[in-house]
Amino acid sequence: MKEYIIQFKPFLVFLAKFAASYLLLTFVYQTYLHQFDEKKMEVDGFTQLVANQSQKIISVFNANCYTEGNPKEASVKLFYNGKWVARIIEGCNALSVIILFVSFVIAFTGKLKPTLLFVLFGSLLIHFFNIIRIALLCMALYHYPKYDSLLHDVIFPLVIYGLVFLLWIVWVNKYSFYAEKPTKK
Repeated sequence: MKEYIIQFKPFLVFLAKFAASYLLLTFVYQTYLHQFDEKKMEVDGFTQLVANQSQKIISVFNANCYTEGNPKEASVKLFYNGKWVARIIEGCNALSVIILFVSFVIAFTGKLKPTLLFVLFGSLLIHFFNIIRIALLCMALYHYPKYDSLLHDVIFPLVIYGLVFLLWIVWVNKYSFYAEKPTKK
């Protein structure tokens, strides 16, 4: 048994770091979310920020875009050309995706400063791409409503998860302690 633990130590350390950071960050996020009462249709501040930023991105292409609270559920309604095209809920704000991203980076440890900078840069990049993703999704839903399932459930999740996957590859290959360092000649 001891030889298996020694043999799989890097994997077990990775798994422990990932699980610990993921659970901690998820606990912090859930604590934040519990401040808002869904029964009163309260939307958390970050989801509201994402909805407002998405509306501003859409307004660059078309000034007839606005958001309003949803009286029937804890969400933000997004209107495009006078038509309600999307509801933005807590799951749309990408914070759970950012938590997953950060946990992976922590699990594949690197030096402190590059780790903090990569987490910050990566989180901001994910947030920015998520806002663009929502804006493009809303415009696509307006023009192609019959493809709502394909757009919302397949195409646009590929964008955000594809970005996270690319960031992970860059992290592991360039900045983590597992990255190959160039040999000096």
